Amino acid sequence: MQSAAVERTDALDESLTEAVVDLVLRGMWRGKEASEQRPLVDAGLAMVKGPMALPTERAKKAVSDMLRIPAGSGLEQQITAVYEAFLPVNRQVREVCTAWQCRPDGSVNDHSDDLYDAEVREMLEDVHEAIQPVLRRLERLLAGSGRYLTGLQEALDRFDDGATEWLASPLCDSYHTVWMRLHQELLLVLGISRAQDEALEEELVRRSRG
Repeated sequence: MQSAAVERTDALDESLTEAVVDLVLRGMWRGKEASEQRPLVDAGLAMVKGPMALPTERAKKAVSDMLRIPAGSGLEQQITAVYEAFLPVNRQVREVCTAWQCRPDGSVNDHSDDLYDAEVREMLEDVHEAIQPVLRRLERLLAGSGRYLTGLQEALDRFDDGATEWLASPLCDSYHTVWMRLHQELLLVLGISRAQDEALEEELVRRSRG
């Protein structure tokens, strides 16, 4: 039996369903026009706090139910294998974003050291190369997931063109923003909690580093 939240979401037109999925995967919207947020607010799927729109618990439950693939299925096993390949690279992308914002001594990176920034860019290149085969495997299993590799490449191109906000800014579809949406979708598709995710990532990173 479906929950009331799922029934309500299924009754929405396609554009609204896409919007609530986008909001839940992003975790928040910033800078969205009120006209874009209002339909979700009116449906009880979003709440506005200052400059941000956040998904309600109802929205999170609805999207979780929509995206979850059958537990114990062959497809779940295949996507789980992709997810486990994703997690060690996920640790790397966090390290890249941290290195871009802070120098090893903890001081703020003011980007006055071109050599240091170039080293961080090389770290990002390693991440980008490592995630491509993972996402190509996912694309064969999960409908629509090809947008993630496209989005990451577009963000990387903009970053290389000098728009440095396209690495980690939450105000655009930056590399980090696209990455976070990918991560969240994997969790919802597989029904994995954040606590389980963090524990498994730690285990896999420790294993990969010997």
